[in-house]
Amino acid sequence: MSFRRRALFYAALTANAIRPLPGFRAGVPSFFAGWITGEMAPHWLAITTADAATHLTAKRRDPVALALAGATAVGLGYLINQARRDQQRAEDALSEALGEDYQDQLDELPTPAELATPWRSLVNPFRTFRKPPVPIRVERDIAFGEAGRRNFLDIYRPAAEVENAPVLLQVHGGAWILGKKEEQGVPLMQHLAAKGWICVAINYRLSPRDSWPAQAVDVKKAIHWIRENIAAYGGDPDYIAITGGSAGGHLTALTALTPNTPEWQPGFEDADTSVQLAVPHYGVYDFAGSTGTKSSTQMRDLFLAKWVMKTTWEEDPQVYQDASPILRITPDAPDFFVIHGELPGAQHAFDVFPSIRSAHVVRAIDRYLHWHWNQYRRERLRASGTA
Repeated sequence: MSFRRRALFYAALTANAIRPLPGFRAGVPSFFAGWITGEMAPHWLAITTADAATHLTAKRRDPVALALAGATAVGLGYLINQARRDQQRAEDALSEALGEDYQDQLDELPTPAELATPWRSLVNPFRTFRKPPVPIRVERDIAFGEAGRRNFLDIYRPAAEVENAPVLLQVHGGAWILGKKEEQGVPLMQHLAAKGWICVAINYRLSPRDSWPAQAVDVKKAIHWIRENIAAYGGDPDYIAITGGSAGGHLTALTALTPNTPEWQPGFEDADTSVQLAVPHYGVYDFAGSTGTKSSTQMRDLFLAKWVMKTTWEEDPQVYQDASPILRITPDAPDFFVIHGELPGAQHAFDVFPSIRSAHVVRAIDRYLHWHWNQYRRERLRASGTA
């Protein structure tokens, strides 16, 4: 491939990351290209710069290609700066929601190093899946149900022994039809485990082999397992936060809003499946199309009815309504920290591997979770009369 063609390729990727292609058909390929370019913008910048520098040593230079490379470098610099500003966006959101003094209620104030971009850990972002960048323990493939590997979980916990540590349940995404526990939420779980949390990542049954509500049943079954067993791993069974992205964001929100739902707890109807906190990422919250948006009705009729649900909307609208978190909100809902559409330039699944943006969001979630955990502990002490 000539340098001009490579320069065109880099420019097209960058342009799509800045302004993704619109439309239903172009949406998926545009997302994948924009995701890998936007979250790895420093790497693409290094590649583009190195390629252009090599071309400059050639006897015959292509000014058009060099101009494209220069424009691409500017665009990638824009993406990098956009991602770096997410640190302040996240902090502003926390301060607005919790109060300007919320950091005073943490165990310790975040240091400048903790708020800075961790450039060293971003050099090889996929290394984290092979070897954690922090000293933690991971115990894999523990059964929590009867569905074989689809009912296995992994536990991420500190290297040192802990007791009564807060627990985070991670629910993977994948459109309810694919995905594995090892593929998502890893940077967040590694980060929190190093800071004393017990993190549990689960598989669950997938459609179309196991149609809805098998997915919801398995998440609740995992909570039941955590309540019964997590103390042996150092966790507090009375404090469970839940998180997940995309389909996992949907299951996170729905689980938090439907505690102790008997029809989704076959064989463990009396189990406590409530959670104290939900942190859904870019979730789907409207199965029923109740918002009336074109995207929600298209997803309902063209995807969910065909691949996920047992029935169509026309045949059984109640099933779709019951599966819609937006229709299950009540005054008794637990606290939520919702990550959805407020980070300019962020693509779906931006947090799957370490990047500038995901590093800042992971740390913001860390601050919120610790703030919430401390509030919970104070309330528990006050209720017991020992505060």
